[in-house]
Amino acid sequence: MTVKIDPPHPDTRPDREQLHRIVEGLSDGVVLIEPDGEIVWANEAALVMHGCTALSDWGGTVKGYQQAFDLRLRDGQPMPKAAYPMARLCRGESFEDVVVDVRKAGQEEPDWVHRARGFVLDRGGKPDCLVLIIGDATEAYEAGERFESMFNANPAPALIVRLADLRYVRVNEGFLDLSGWERDAIVGRSVYELDILAQAADSDSAKARLTEGQIVPQMEAELPLPNGDSKLVLLAGHPAEMPNNEACMIFTFADLEPRRRAETALRQSEERFATAFRFAPVPMLLTSLDGHRILNVNHAFLALTDWGLESVVGRKPAEIELFETSATRREIEKKVSESGSFRGYEVQIKTRTGSLVTCLASAETVTINGQYCILAAFQDISDRKRTELDLIGAIEGVMQDSSWLSQKIMDRLAALRGPTPRPGTTVRPVELTAREREVLALITRGKSDDAIADALSLKRNTVRNHVARLYAKIGAHSRAEAIIWARDRGHQLSFEPVD
Repeated sequence: MTVKIDPPHPDTRPDREQLHRIVEGLSDGVVLIEPDGEIVWANEAALVMHGCTALSDWGGTVKGYQQAFDLRLRDGQPMPKAAYPMARLCRGESFEDVVVDVRKAGQEEPDWVHRARGFVLDRGGKPDCLVLIIGDATEAYEAGERFESMFNANPAPALIVRLADLRYVRVNEGFLDLSGWERDAIVGRSVYELDILAQAADSDSAKARLTEGQIVPQMEAELPLPNGDSKLVLLAGHPAEMPNNEACMIFTFADLEPRRRAETALRQSEERFATAFRFAPVPMLLTSLDGHRILNVNHAFLALTDWGLESVVGRKPAEIELFETSATRREIEKKVSESGSFRGYEVQIKTRTGSLVTCLASAETVTINGQYCILAAFQDISDRKRTELDLIGAIEGVMQDSSWLSQKIMDRLAALRGPTPRPGTTVRPVELTAREREVLALITRGKSDDAIADALSLKRNTVRNHVARLYAKIGAHSRAEAIIWARDRGHQLSFEPVD
C-alpha cells in the first residue's frame, strides 16, 4: 500500500518529531526507514520485540539488520535476505500480514513471532518514508501450537468445524484412523459436503444446535466412510474458540463398531442356543438363578413330563411338584448355589399325572440376555434301573442256593452286582466278631437263617440279630450284597459249615 501525500505549504509541513511522538506510545512496534535503507527511528515496543534496548543494536541500516537478525518462515525454512520485510519496503513494496519467526543471529530457537505490515509514504510522487508496523504474535502462535499439539495428540478421534462457514478446519490422527479419510479430503470441506450428522439419532436437533453454536449432546450416528459404507459411532459437539479467536465446534467420536459386532455375535449365539435348546433330544429346563422360576423348557422335557409349555413357564418347580420330594429340590438348589454346577445326580421326576421317572440330572450356571440362569438336563434311566433291579433280583434268587455253583460263576455273578474295587483303592476296614465271621462264612455258602442256626446251634432269632448287626457294619441290605462284600475283600474264612 502506497500512501500519497500532497506537498503541504512549507510553513504547515509536519516534522518527523511530531510523527515520533504520535506513534511512540502504541503497543505495536513502529519502525521508520529512509528510502536509502537507513533505519532512522523505532519506538520502544519495536525494540522490546527484538530483545534490544537501543536502535544501535539493529546495525543502523537494513543491511545491518539482516546481519543482526535471522528471520524464518512459519514452516521453519530460512527467509531469504531479500524477502525480509525491510528489504521489500526499500524496493517500494507494500504488504499486509507477513508472519515470521525472529531470532538474534547465532541463536538456536526463535524468540518472537512477528506479524508485520509495511507501507510507503510518498511525497511529491517520490518515496519519502518507509513505515514498518510489527505486532507481537508470539503468545498467540505459541497458544496455537499448544492447541495443535494437544489436539493432534488426543487419542480420542476429533475434528473441528468453524462456525462462521461450517467448514472443517482441523482433524486429528485419531479421526483419520477411525474413518479412513485422508486429511486433505476433510479440511476445507463443509458439513453439507461431508455430513457427519445426517444419520445421527437426533439429526435435526444436532444440526440446529451446531448452527447456533450450542452443545451437541452425545448421540449415536452412522459416520460416512470413503468407500461409501458407514461406521457406528458415538459423537458429541462442544463449542470452543480457536487460538485466533474464531468460534468453532469440536466434535469427538467413540467407535461403537466393536460393541455392535459383539451384540450381533451375542444375538446369533443366543439364537443358536435357543434352537439347540428347543430341539435337543435330552429333556432340558432353564430357570432363573434368583428365585428359580422356570424360564423355558424344551420339547423333550414336555414329552417326558406330559406338561404343556404354558403350564410350566413362569412357575417354580415347587409349584408343579417337579421332583419326588421337596428335600430333593432343595438339595439340587443347594448344589447349584454352592458350586455353580453338578453332574449325574440321580433324582425322581414327577410327571403331570404323578408317575415317577428316574433321571440323572446335571446342571450348569449360564448367562442368557444378561441374566444368570440354571440350565438343567435330565437323562431318563428308568429302563436301565428296571433292568438293574431285575438283574439284582435274579442274582439274589440264585444266591439263595449257590452251593452247587462253581467259584467262577459265583465271581461273575458278584461282578454283575457290583464292580470289583480298582487296584490301589483304599477300602474302609471293618472289625467283625468271631461269631459274625462265622455267620458271614455260612451266608457265602448260601445257607439260610434256619441252616445257620442248626450249624451253629443257635436260635433262629439269635441268627437274625447277628445278620442284622453284620449288615449294618458292612453296609449291606441283602444276602447278595453281603456275599459280594465278602468276596471283594478276599476274607479268609476258616469256619467250615456242617452239611
